This record gives sequence, structure tokens and C-alpha cells, in this order.
Amino acid sequence: MPKTLPPVCSISSAHNSQMPALLADVDRSVLVIVDMQPKFLRVIDGQSKVLDRCQFLARCARSLEVPILFTEQNADRMGHTDSALQAIEDKAIDKLCFSCWASETFQASFKALGRNQAVIVGIETPICIAQTALQLLDNGIQVVIGADATGARSAEAHAVALARMAAAGAVIATSDSIVYEWLGTAAHPRFRDVLQLMKE
Repeated sequence: MPKTLPPVCSISSAHNSQMPALLADVDRSVLVIVDMQPKFLRVIDGQSKVLDRCQFLARCARSLEVPILFTEQNADRMGHTDSALQAIEDKAIDKLCFSCWASETFQASFKALGRNQAVIVGIETPICIAQTALQLLDNGIQVVIGADATGARSAEAHAVALARMAAAGAVIATSDSIVYEWLGTAAHPRFRDVLQLMKE
């Protein structure tokens, strides 16, 4: 008997620009890592997990060639991105506005990538994350929130912000689900590399 091969995976959809994306798309995503600075991070509920999940997503994004944009809030006063993430990307966009989209530098950087989906992680969920997500949605950009890679000072504030963004049209997902959606299939040439990152 000839060996039966698994069917080729095919993911297709008719994208409506007015509707939220159902899946994170490796060809359309930009990973946006917001304000992961130690002075902010130290007051975040579950800070270690948020940092770990951000680092994981950043490493997977690098492996899968998903562009990454880092931001820092008032870096001269509040310091720079946590060293665990600086090892992945040492350039960050400094801002004073809470919404990343309100920064002309961020807007220009995002538009230059030619992509229309933002996967957003970082801190704080009800402030910079929410304002960024809502403004991106208002400008026709699809938004996926990495729920376990974002954080707030309390679990309640985090949950309320996630619900607000979901009601506005953002997709709420876990970091693992985002990465598996980027991969799409176990036949992806980087699948084993990413699988190793998941095990670390």
C-alpha cells in the first residue's frame, strides 16, 4: 500500500476591511511591544509572566520574519526596555503620548512596513495598550491582543480593558495561539525552531 500523505493545509478567507481578523496572519502582522520598561513593569500584576510571554512572542516573530516595533514611554525619565527584550531588539520608538498611534514616528514606522494587522502586547492594558488598539481600529488596522503578554496593575483592570477592546473589534488571543496561527501548519519550514522556543 502506498503511504498516504496528509492533505496540504489551505487557509483562505474573504477579508472585509471593516471586520476584525479571525486569525493572526504572518504575512500581515506587525508585533507591537509597548513600554516594557522595568519602572513600569515592577508594579504590574503577574509581571514575570508578561515579560516571559513578550519575550517568547518576540523570538517567534524574529524566527518567522514578522516585523517588530518596540515603544518606550518617556525613556529619558523612565528608562529603557527590559534587557531581556533589548537582546532581541535594541531600537525603540520613544513617545510621550499614551497611544502609540498618536506618535508620528510610530505611525510612519508602521505604515512603512506595508502591513494592516497589529499584534499588540506590553503594558499597561487599560492605558497605552487600549488607547493604541482603539486608535488602530479606528484607522482600519486589524488588532490582535496577546492577552497573556499584556498586563495591568490589577487583574480587574486588565480584564475590563480586554473586554472593552474586544467590544470595539479587537481579537483577544493567547501568545501560543498567535504563534500557531502565524505558523498555520506543521509543515512550515520554521515549525521545529518555533516548537523549540515553546519548550524553553
